[in-house]
Order: sequence, then structure tokens, then C-alpha cells
Amino acid sequence: MPIHPQAEALLARGAAAGLPHIADQGVFLARTYSHAEPDLGGELNPRVEIEHRYFTSKSADIPIHIYTPKGEGPFNGLVYFHGGGWVINYVGKYDAQLSDMAEKTNSVIISINYQKSPEHKFPTPFNDCYEAVEWVVANAKELNINVEKIGVGGDSAGGNLASAVALAARDRATIKIAYQWLVYPCNGPEFVDSPDIPNAVGYGLDQRGMKWLWDQYIDPSDRSNPYAVPHAAQSFVGLPPAVMITAEFDVLRADGIAYRDKLVAAGVPVAYKDCPGMIHGFFNYGKYIDEGINIRDYFADEINRILGA
Repeated sequence: MPIHPQAEALLARGAAAGLPHIADQGVFLARTYSHAEPDLGGELNPRVEIEHRYFTSKSADIPIHIYTPKGEGPFNGLVYFHGGGWVINYVGKYDAQLSDMAEKTNSVIISINYQKSPEHKFPTPFNDCYEAVEWVVANAKELNINVEKIGVGGDSAGGNLASAVALAARDRATIKIAYQWLVYPCNGPEFVDSPDIPNAVGYGLDQRGMKWLWDQYIDPSDRSNPYAVPHAAQSFVGLPPAVMITAEFDVLRADGIAYRDKLVAAGVPVAYKDCPGMIHGFFNYGKYIDEGINIRDYFADEINRILGA
């Protein structure tokens, strides 16, 4: 189908702002611009408590937001890793999305402000995220979470981190992940290497920008490491069920579809939806794109189905 009119209007609004390309902005300006519209996700859910805390990874004190719905619990749990190419964005930009998802899935959601690249390249962001899940498991009683129902999730680069944490949890067998929630993940740099990649320009995140972001996060030697590049895993057998989307007009669409296919081929249950007319990042654009809010119901229904809620 054609690009959705609301997505097209948002792209036009961005073009009219006349900002430099992210690869030309550099890290400082890109981060500065990412703070320009903190309510981009829409309105907060007033029935969910948002607590600002920290947990200590092996290398830093990491800011976290904890979203707790009303009720006595114990609740389901979700550890969420935000998008932004491992370089930009922050937990506060996800308050609207995750407060709503906390209520819809009866989950305490812990969102992780992992350390950013290029100052902290792989494996630091991955380590922060894995250690965050370990912290949640260790503190499940205090958080009022059922330790058997803890998932991991993320969008874009956060989807990469969630995929990697799920792989590592399977390999290390020290924590159990109930499900993985992958929102248009970027799991392999090879998918933006090709000169003829679909949706390469004109839809927000583009090929040049994604290649630049990958270069901030990993070195060439990391391309064979599945915790940096989940597509590099030798096996996908035994991973937790996945809830996953791609967007029709997204430079990462082929990446997401290929990852879904690998999960399905390995016997992993996958609930998948390709979102027609949508662009990369639409889950975060609820202020301007209605589907950014509507898609929360799809996510919640599938997560609740996996958890038996």
C-alpha cells in the first residue's frame, strides 16, 4: 500500500526542519536533537506509576524507569531497551509507550538507559542490558514480579539488544526469558551493505544513517559475534517465543523479515506483523501517527497470549 498520510506528513515536517543528516550531525548534535520533543510518544497513562531509579552494572550506575500498573501483583515483568542506534535517545522518551504497555500486559516494565556508543562500543551496551535482566531477576520479589514471566523487548537498536540478551540467556543458562518483543530490530549490518537495499532513502532512517550507526557500535571483528550481530548466531533453537513487527517503508524491513524466518525455521513460535504504510520509528510517534498508539494493542494481545494472561 502507499505510505500512510500521517507518516508522510511527519516526514515532510522533518524535512522542513532542515536538520543535517545524522551522519553529518555527529554524536553531540544527534543527541541534542533527540531531546527536542520528549512527548513524541503521546500522552502518559495516568494509571501507571513511573519511578526513576538506578541499578549498578559492572561498569556504571545505569538510570532506569520502572512502570508499575495498579493492582496487587505479582505482576508479569519486562526489561526494555530503547532504540536510537546505540547512540541517541533515553528512557524518558518512552514513558508514554511503556506506561501504556505496563497496564495492557499487567507488567512491571523496567526500561534501561544503557551506556551509549561510540564512547561505549560493544560489548558495553549489551553487557548493561544483560546485567539489567540479571538485576531484575535477583530483585523480582521487591519489584513484585513473577520471576517465571519476565520478557525482554526493544525497538530498533533496542530490538538488537533484546535479541542478543535472549541468545545469551539461552547460551549461559543463568536466567530464563519468557518471551522476546522485537520492534523493527536491526540485527545484521549486512542488510544495509547492499547498494540496492529497499527503502534506502526518503523514509526517515536511511541506509547511510544506519551504516553510520552500526559503525559507532561495532568494530569489523564484532560482525561474527552473535551478541553484537544476532544474525551471526549459529543456531536459533531454544530461544523464547517472539512478538515481532516490521514496517513496510523501513530500511530495516528485510533485516527483520530474515530474522523472523530464522526463528521460525528453528521452531521458535513467532507472532509477526508487517505494518502497512508505516515507517521506521512509528511506535515512538504516537503524537503524530495513530498507529504508533494502536499497535500497542497488538503487542499486548500477543504478549498476554504467550504469558497465558
